[in-house]
Parts: sequence; structure tokens; C-alpha cells
Amino acid sequence: MYKTYIEDINFVLHQSIKSMQKNEEKFSSSSSFPTRSPYKIRQVICNKKFHRRSQSPKPFFAMQKSPSTSSLGPGGLDLSQAFFKPIRDASPLSTSNCNTKISVIGTGNVGMAIAQTILTQDLVDELVLVDAKPDKLRGEMLDLQHAAAFLPRTKISASTDYSITARSDLCIVTAGARQIAGESRLNLLQRNVTLFQKIVPLLVQFSPETILLIVSNPVDVLTYVAWKLSGFSSNRVIGSGTNLDSSRFRFLIADHLDVNAQDVQAFIVGEHGDSSVALWSSISVGGVPILSFLKNQQIGYEKETLEKIHKEVIGGAYEVINLKGYTSWAIGYSVASLARSILRDQRRIHPVSVIAKGFYGIEGGDLFLSLPAQLGRGGVLGITNVHLTTEESKRLRDSANTILHVQAELGI
Repeated sequence: MYKTYIEDINFVLHQSIKSMQKNEEKFSSSSSFPTRSPYKIRQVICNKKFHRRSQSPKPFFAMQKSPSTSSLGPGGLDLSQAFFKPIRDASPLSTSNCNTKISVIGTGNVGMAIAQTILTQDLVDELVLVDAKPDKLRGEMLDLQHAAAFLPRTKISASTDYSITARSDLCIVTAGARQIAGESRLNLLQRNVTLFQKIVPLLVQFSPETILLIVSNPVDVLTYVAWKLSGFSSNRVIGSGTNLDSSRFRFLIADHLDVNAQDVQAFIVGEHGDSSVALWSSISVGGVPILSFLKNQQIGYEKETLEKIHKEVIGGAYEVINLKGYTSWAIGYSVASLARSILRDQRRIHPVSVIAKGFYGIEGGDLFLSLPAQLGRGGVLGITNVHLTTEESKRLRDSANTILHVQAELGI
């Protein structure tokens, strides 16, 4: 009985193969296109995709607008042009590599939390780890590789040699000098600038078309340093900024109102630090503007209550550090969300550190600070035109001046 069953299967397979061969011969004789080996299909697809990118500055992963939504308003106005302000001197990003590759520089607590989160979310085909400590680096690589049976298929490699980062789509820099007891903040920052002078040129050398995502603190100043050292257009250098601060902000509001944090729209902008600005005027929950709702319902609130929540956001990282010695998981998820928006061309809006001169009345020199920015395969695609109150605008400019003052002290 089993022999008969196997013979039936072989007969069906034989007939299927003959049918496929006939169809291929028929297609070859009636088409001007050459037949291709199945093993070269992926290469052909890659080449075609890259060819299309080279003809148009539109990012490879960009979603096509439907004719019914591409232009709205009087006279067919494209509202996307009014909603976002473009980054100056932006350049399109092109790549001929079908596989997606991320390099994480620095395998401390933050770097490894980012790497682990990226792996579990299946964001890349290849993940590279780089660190100056070879033993720890190899240990971290092996620890992740040993989990291969429980993770999406990803090539994981590590080296102290930056050539391993070649052709990375995204380089995430978490490396930074540790503060020595009694060391001034300015001296620590200067040591980090010196470290970046070694790291950034190597990343640019091996991945000239990459996007730089800076996580090292102080993130705003170091993102500016990375931009100057790289020579990249400003849309291709991004700081993690207040993306995590805004998540803490949304959590506190959601916790207070007993709703899901994903239903809360709220931004912290400005410096990733004490001079950050909470944009209370634009907060909404489930599409309902909070302050307008309270006013319409004649529900009173004290400004001090709002300031208290903002202070909790600022102090959130310090509390975690005091309790466990460092922060890791939240920043890991935060940076992974940025990587997803960039590499998958999600065009989501994140408060990240971007070139700020010329936006929201910020002048006085080039600097990076957090603004609501649209992220996609080309990096920063535009800055959102969020309405700010007079007080919020003033606080944002004061925050910018704080960063400019630090840059002036460094002489950069």
C-alpha cells in the first residue's frame, strides 16, 4: 500500500515538472524577455529596485500616494508641503543592497538593549556590533547568536575593526566616555568629542551612504559634532533626542487618565535635558485636545500640576539610574522604533534631535535639538508645523540658547 502511495506521488510530481517545462518553453518562444535562472530572481529584483531609485529621488521603500489623496484642498494643494517644512540641503539616500544592515557602536547596557530589541522585532538581515573591548564584544555576540533558535533569522557579527560596518544602512552610536569622579561636565563632553573624532570618520569611510543615529549623551551636542565630522547632509544625521522623554510624558498622562499610552499624542521638545519643553497646548487623547476640553467643560487645573508632570519626565532617567544603576530597556525600545520608522519608510513623526536653525524662530547658529520630525528611508523628511503658544516658543528658543552656550564653551 505504501509503495503504491509513493508511486502516485512520483507520478504527480513528474507530470507537474513536465507541465512547468512546457509553460517555460511557451513563454520563451512568445516573449522577447530572456528566461532567467530561479537562483538569480533575487538579484534581478534588487537590480530593478535600485534602477528605479536611481531614476527618482523618491525613497525605495516609499509608499505610493493614491490619486484620490495626493492633493487635497482648493486648487489641488498638496497638503504634505504645508504640513511639513523640509530640511535644508537634504540629499536622497540610495542603496543597491537588498539586505538591511544595522551597526551598533558600543556594547554597553544601552547598546546591547538596542541590539536585543532590534533582533526581537525582526528589523534587519544583518546586525553588527563594534566595541573597543574585544572579550566583552565577543561574549555579547555569542550570547545573542546562541539565541538564534528563538529569534528571526539574522546574521550577527562583531569586531573591533570598523571595516565590519561596511555598507550599513543605519549606524547607531551609543559609545561614550564614562564620567570620572569629580570630573566637570564640560571635560567629560570634550572627551566624548575626542572619541567621536575617531568613530565617525571610520563609519563614513566604510558606509558613505548610511544614516547616523546618535544616542550617546549629551545627545544634542554630540549629534551636531557627528554632523560636522561626517560631512553628511543634515537629513542623514539624527539624534535620539526626546523620543524617550516623550514616551515617559505619554505614559504619565495615560496613567493619570487610565488610558492606553498609544492613544496619547504628546511631545517633549528642545534639549534632551533640564531645559526641555513640554508642549501642553497640543496634547490630545483619542483625538480630544486636553486643555481645550478642560476649558470647555469648565474644569479647573493648576499650572503647577502640569509643571510637576514635566519634572517627573525630566527626573525619570535619574530615578531609574539611582535604583538600578543605569537605563537600558526604555531607550532600547525607543531607538528600535526610530530604526523601524527609518528603514521601513514608515514616515512616522518622532521628536528627535535635528538641525533646528530656521525652525520655530530658532536662530543664532547651527545646532541640533528635538523637534517633531517625519522619519523615513531618507532620514529626516521634514519638520512638523506644530502650533506653539508664545510661552512654548520662548522656552524652545531658551533651550536652543542653552545648547549653543555649551557648543561655544567647547569651541565648536
